[in-house]
Order: sequence, then structure tokens, then C-alpha cells
Amino acid sequence: MAESIALIDYGAGNLQSVRNALKAAGAADIAVTADPDAVARSGRVVLPGVGAFAHCMEGVSGIDGMIEALEQRVLRDGAPFLGICVGMQLLADEGVEHGSTRGLGWISGTVRAIEPTPGLKVPHMGWNDVSPSRPHPVVERGEAYFLHGYHFDASDPDDVLATTDHGGPRVAAVAKDNILGVQFHPEKSQNYGIATLARFLEWMP
Repeated sequence: MAESIALIDYGAGNLQSVRNALKAAGAADIAVTADPDAVARSGRVVLPGVGAFAHCMEGVSGIDGMIEALEQRVLRDGAPFLGICVGMQLLADEGVEHGSTRGLGWISGTVRAIEPTPGLKVPHMGWNDVSPSRPHPVVERGEAYFLHGYHFDASDPDDVLATTDHGGPRVAAVAKDNILGVQFHPEKSQNYGIATLARFLEWMP
């Protein structure tokens, strides 16, 4: 039986594009869902996200039982998890955007604004290198598509899996045990993105 993927629908994700990219990567059973029970039964969990940290966190928190289902399935059961863009940022302890908003707290860190400097455009938009700092079964060296004005400031350098250069190193991916987050958009990163998702579907942490 094909393993089911729970693609979390909380009103703040590029769902159709992510779903299409997962299908292109070989996923057969994708449930676009806001149902905590579906998350509890899923083989893998994908949390997309676009927009503001606080809005996305409110969306996830606003679904009765969703945070509990995610914590059960990912933290306790060990299901492979992928957070995309703001879905990755929500792994942090907090986001600092118009005040402080608590995140999931799965990977310690703070999401902060990229400060504009002369010659540095914010948001960071377009193709840029993904440079892994250590080997990982999912994220490889390559070029991906980014679109973000905030960055993940990780508390523990060991949680940083890859960086990209935009006015200095910025976190491109974080990883801890069965939890993976990417700042770039695999669904907009053409062959590199599809290959990354295909490796996520095969990943057995």
C-alpha cells in the first residue's frame, strides 16, 4: 500500500502547487487536509506556508486538535516531516514580526527580519545556491527558488543543514531527527525541487 502524505491545509499554503510537485516526485496518496485524524493516520507530514509567521501560526493553532496531532505523529511517533518556507519557520520557538509570536518550538531558534543594507534586496527572491553543511539523505547541493523577507536564526548550529548566501549566510534548511525544514520552495525549484521531494518520499529517518 502506498504511504499516505498529509499536506496540511490551514489557509496559508501554496497547496495545489505543492501537491502537484509531490505527485511529480512520485507520491500517490496525498491528502490535502485540515483533519487532525488524517494527520494521525498519515505516513508523512508536509506543512507548507506563505505569508506572515503570525498569520500562519494562527492558522495552524486555529484548527482544533491540529497541534496535538502534529506533535503526536511527528514528535512521538517519528513520522517524517517536511516544513516548506513559513512551514519551516514555524518550527522555531518564536517569530519576531510586529511583536513576538510563539512557534511550534521543535527546532530552537527565532525567525527575524532580513535587514536591508545597501545593495541587498529584501525580500530575498529568486534562484540561489543551497549549500549543505553536512550530508543528509534529502537535501543536496544545488540551486533552488527562494522568496522570503524573514530568516531562521537557529540557536544550535548543529540544527542548520544548509545555507544560502544573501547578505551573508542565511538558513536554507534545518534538520533534527525526523524533522526537516526548507526555506526554499521545492514546488518552484524545477528539477532540483522535484528531486528533493522524491528523496523526502524515500527518506527513512
